[in-house]
Formats: sequence, C-alpha cells, structure tokens
Amino acid sequence: MATRLRADAERNRAALLHAAREIFGEHGLDASLDEIARRAGVGNATLYRRFPSRRDLIAEVFADQMTEWVDLADRSLADSDAWHGFVAYVTRVCEMQATDRGLSDLLVSASFDDDERLARLRATAQRGAVEVIERAQRAGVLRADFTRLDIRMLMMANAGVAVRSPVPEDWRRHLTLFLEGVTTGR
Repeated sequence: MATRLRADAERNRAALLHAAREIFGEHGLDASLDEIARRAGVGNATLYRRFPSRRDLIAEVFADQMTEWVDLADRSLADSDAWHGFVAYVTRVCEMQATDRGLSDLLVSASFDDDERLARLRATAQRGAVEVIERAQRAGVLRADFTRLDIRMLMMANAGVAVRSPVPEDWRRHLTLFLEGVTTGR
C-alpha cells in the first residue's frame, strides 16, 4: 500500500510535476532541474526528495503522454477508413512532438528504456503502430515496404523541423509531403 503524502508534500509534488511538464515541454529533457524547482516554488532538496533522479522525474511527467500514444493506435484502428486512421495516427504523433519538446525527445530516444513503465508503454505503442501500418497496407492504401522504423524516421525528422523551423506549423507541411510519398494513391 502506498504511503499518503502530507497535504503540503502533495502540493509540492504537484507543483514540481506541473513545472517540469512546462519546462521539459519548452526546453526538452535536458532542461535545468534548478529551473524546475524554482518555477515550482520549492528548493532543490524538495525536488530531489520527491524525485531522486532526472529519470524519475521524466518518467512521472511523461507517463500520461506515453499512455496517450498507446491509446492513439486504438483510436486510429477504430476509424472505419484505414488511410484516414493511419493519417490521424501519424498526424497526432507529430503534433504531440511539435507542441512538447520533452515528449519529442522521449519519443525518439531509447535512453529511457530502462524505466519499466516507460519501456512497457513504448513497447505497447510500437505494437499499436504496427497494427495501424499493417491495416493500412492490407487495405492497399500504404506502401507495402513501409515499416514501424519509417514512423521512427518520420518522428526524428519531425522533431528537427519542430525545433529548428521559425514557422511553428512547418511540421504540418513536412508531414503532408511525407504522407504523399507513402500512399499508394488508391
């Protein structure tokens, strides 16, 4: 049974998670932990008492978004149109990356696979991506040689566009060009 935190300790924990979501989202996973503590209105000791390592904090912050990535495949598979479901899937993944640098870093990195919860969510999300891909291929709307690794390459490219482009929505143009290249045109 989990130990319940005192009310002030729970407030501090919630403030740290909120600040970390914002700062990781703005600056990526290498963002300053000192800045997270400062924005949360707590001292560094409080941050390290609640989250002994950067990895612990990252895992807690991003578990919900990784869960959304898992659920995204289910929503895409529920779409009656295989191409539309595939497009919705990759569009939402790219959008999640474009609006959250920390999540973008996490999605294209394997360096957090030692965290059991994140590794399990990543594996489940990848299985879901394969199902979305295979369904679109069976429907004849997605190139037969397309694989899950192509989604990974798309995510790596999208991360670069989202971070480096002076126009925030350029990732959408990049995605459109990508989609035009992977459809069978049927």
